[in-house]
Amino acid sequence: MITEIDYNTERPHLIIPEYGRHIQKMVDHAILIEDKDERNKCVKSIIAVMGNLNPHLRDVPDFQHKLWDQLFIISDFKLDVDSPFEKPTIEDLKKGTVSLEYPQNYPKYRFYGNNIKRMIDVANKWEEGDKKEGLIFSIANHMKKCFLNWNKDTVDDEVIFNHLFELSESKIDLRNSNEELSDSQNLLKIKKHYTKKIYKNYKSSKSNRNRKRY
Repeated sequence: MITEIDYNTERPHLIIPEYGRHIQKMVDHAILIEDKDERNKCVKSIIAVMGNLNPHLRDVPDFQHKLWDQLFIISDFKLDVDSPFEKPTIEDLKKGTVSLEYPQNYPKYRFYGNNIKRMIDVANKWEEGDKKEGLIFSIANHMKKCFLNWNKDTVDDEVIFNHLFELSESKIDLRNSNEELSDSQNLLKIKKHYTKKIYKNYKSSKSNRNRKRY
């Protein structure tokens, strides 16, 4: 006897796939219940199951609101039940979200990132003095650290000063300066220190989560 295979591609479309097909079927069943009291009881059970998928959040009021909104969305707004929150509408869903503006400039030295250019632009607007000089050398040291993160184990200060001169549109010139930037090895040590610290905190946090789970 040949059994016909039921492929997901041939099944009805899942409105919120994260909840799976069983939740979708439960919601579809609730829509068909004629008695409103029974329908309300059924929906509360569905909300409980949805919340169990994120047990650490299920009792948070904001998360409860989110669950109810998602329930109505899964039902294609066909579900008529008593909700503890204001019911969303199709119009609310269609409003969408505001797109974030991302910087579209593509700097020549990408390893410095866009923030370095913004910092340089700010430094260019400051009046001459000790504060501006301190800011410029802080920027140069940060540029050196960024360079070391993505390129080599060492870099001459002259290279950083030339890049700073170029990125500042010739307004910041340290090429003939007698000052020296932080030593490459010290910057790399700081980087390794923070990397180890972050990894240690991650391992500790993961261990605590596992203990709580069991």
